[in-house]
Amino acid sequence: MKYRTIGTDPATRREVSVLSLGAMLFGSVTDEATSFAILDRYAEAGGTFVDTSNNYAFWVGGTQGGESEALLGRWRRARGVGDEIVIATKLGARPNVPTSTFSENIEGLSAKVIRESAERSRERLGVEKLDLLYAHVEDPAVPLRETVEAFAQLVAEGGVGLLGVSNHWAWRVERARALAAAAGLPGYEVLQYHHSYLRRRTDQPGPRSPDGNQGILGGDLLSYARAEPSLALVAYSPLLSGGYVREDKPLDPGFDHAGTPVRRAALREVARETGATVNQVVLSWLIGGEVPVIPLVGASSVAQLDESLAAVDLELTPEQRAALDAAR
Repeated sequence: MKYRTIGTDPATRREVSVLSLGAMLFGSVTDEATSFAILDRYAEAGGTFVDTSNNYAFWVGGTQGGESEALLGRWRRARGVGDEIVIATKLGARPNVPTSTFSENIEGLSAKVIRESAERSRERLGVEKLDLLYAHVEDPAVPLRETVEAFAQLVAEGGVGLLGVSNHWAWRVERARALAAAAGLPGYEVLQYHHSYLRRRTDQPGPRSPDGNQGILGGDLLSYARAEPSLALVAYSPLLSGGYVREDKPLDPGFDHAGTPVRRAALREVARETGATVNQVVLSWLIGGEVPVIPLVGASSVAQLDESLAAVDLELTPEQRAALDAAR
């Protein structure tokens, strides 16, 4: 396994594996025994960065979420896991009532919600301190300063280590970070967005904005991360939920543009040259890029996880990386 440091403050920064494990469906779609086996294998391989959220996976059973966090808490207790595993969780998108559909009736990012939701996450995970806590989605109804100060207060009290942000416009991320810096408060240091080798269109309205999808890593956020190397960039759904390899899994319509077949062809050629799978090439491309990315991978079996773990040791040549980058 390979590792990198996230965060800058010596009191809160952490060394994490360059491959993160997503636990979204653990405890719901993926049963407990299988979830434990995947987590055990990940830890055995040196993996140290597990990702969840307080709303995972409400849509499966028509709940408010929390199933994934609760399973991770049981795994930690059963295995005697301590600080060696960094668990990241999120708040802000938990539905206010049990439901199986996505809607705007979610908890948001008020100071009250941040404090209460963080406490519930600590209880489910069985920890005194959340290693990394993300603002899951934007909440334009709450003043940004209130959100920034509420997160910072949790850090000051020792209940949270690092702060992160997901599914926000770049200008909102920068504004929040500027407010925190001006007040001498801890701010967002980890960005989690959807990112992969194939490029999704960014000009289409998103589920929460007519201007697009805040969850897609666009050029503005990529440029921001390039200019701020202290920020850590985490990519969720890097393997497009099987979209690279499953013939029964059509790509999202956002990938229906002229660049997709060109990049797919380049990807297949590099996979042929390396003898690796297409998925492994995608993960290696992300990990070793000029702007390094921590891929956040899901797994429903140990075999799926093993394929992703092998990508950590796949070294693309400069020529192969250049061919992938040039495909348009």
